[in-house]
Amino acid sequence: MKSISSKLTLIFLLLSLTIAGFVAFFTRQATEREFETFVVGRIEEEFVTKVTEFYQSHGSWQGIQEIFPPPIEQQQQESSKTSQPAPIIFALAGDKGRIIIPAGEYSPRQIVDEDILADGTPIIIDDVAVGTALITGKIPELDPIEKRYLERTNQALLWATGTAIILALILGVLLAQSMTRPLRELTTATRAVARGELEQKIPVRSKDELGELVESFNQMSADLAQATESRQQMTADIAHDLGSPLTVIGGYLEAIEEGVLEATPERISVMHTEITHLQHLVRDLRTLSLADDGQMPLNRVQVETGAFLRRVASAYQLRAEKKGLNLKVKAGENPPSIKIDEERMAQALGNLVSNALRHTPEGSITLATQAIDSEILITVSDTGTGIAKEDLSRIFERFYRADQARTLSAGESGLGLAITRAIIEAHGGEIFVESKLGEGTKFVIRLRS
Repeated sequence: MKSISSKLTLIFLLLSLTIAGFVAFFTRQATEREFETFVVGRIEEEFVTKVTEFYQSHGSWQGIQEIFPPPIEQQQQESSKTSQPAPIIFALAGDKGRIIIPAGEYSPRQIVDEDILADGTPIIIDDVAVGTALITGKIPELDPIEKRYLERTNQALLWATGTAIILALILGVLLAQSMTRPLRELTTATRAVARGELEQKIPVRSKDELGELVESFNQMSADLAQATESRQQMTADIAHDLGSPLTVIGGYLEAIEEGVLEATPERISVMHTEITHLQHLVRDLRTLSLADDGQMPLNRVQVETGAFLRRVASAYQLRAEKKGLNLKVKAGENPPSIKIDEERMAQALGNLVSNALRHTPEGSITLATQAIDSEILITVSDTGTGIAKEDLSRIFERFYRADQARTLSAGESGLGLAITRAIIEAHGGEIFVESKLGEGTKFVIRLRS
């Protein structure tokens, strides 16, 4: 039995049989016990009524033995006929506790203790107790009608138990199939993933643990497909970004070697620029590789954030002035200090400022810092073109460019923001972005002080 559905069905069936068996057994016992109690109560009522009427009509108990047959044991000794039900399961004691009508363990003329009399049913005539009916503990034999009633009750109980088991089996099968359906779908989906069909979507039919498992699988499948697509795109981008400078360099060198072109300082400068771009790209890839492995070295020192921001701004002040932009720093009177790798963090902020310079045709770029509780916020905001909403969730991906027309020759490798995030996360911080098209962009860095 390899199927989980079959195992669950068998478990439900065995559980249903066990519960139904116990319920049927105890219900039958309780029914017979209560019915016997009812019969005993009816016989007691008849017995008390009969002896009361006798006493009221005779004024004493004399002669009452003649209207009650002897106990069943005596009948069996006197007659070889088939046993009949004992008509007496109650004994009668007189007002002094002497047995008048014997039955069960009570013999004629036996004197009964007061404790036993107290448990009996008193015979009251004109507010005077003239006797006591004592139960013998014998179980009365049922008459045919009563037997038939119990038999029908047991049959109904048996049918009800059988019906409950069948319904439990049907519900168990349906429930087992319902519970294992997501597992079967997960099995099919995982096989599809193994074949290379990475993005699988399974419908979520419940909010329990199985539903959470399906949701997790769907998220994993989507992330895996996106990661694979990003890796493929990154490979293509790396090949393109490496290929373009190499093509330029190779073309110049081939032409110079063949004598078609002369090795002028201008042409050598072009090749040097392309080599510099390649070096930056290799350096950036190395930085990201270290970040992925958690091996990015950090030389942390205590730095006053105001001075640090002014240092970063000064490196880009000339470029800002050439574009007519106002590059400013807001640090307040008592800027907070933080322990960071100054060079790594300067690289991260430099990427943000460089991006702002490229995408801000006019207006200003502002670097600011402030302390909030145990955290330090550093922001880089501009009044530039902004970022489209659909691009905001992807701008930190490697080689992702909101403007796909931009290439390495435009000064972008597509790794700047990815490196920025890697450096900030290596410091235990976070980075967020807020932007609207035409209204500018604001990057927020959150670090623990």
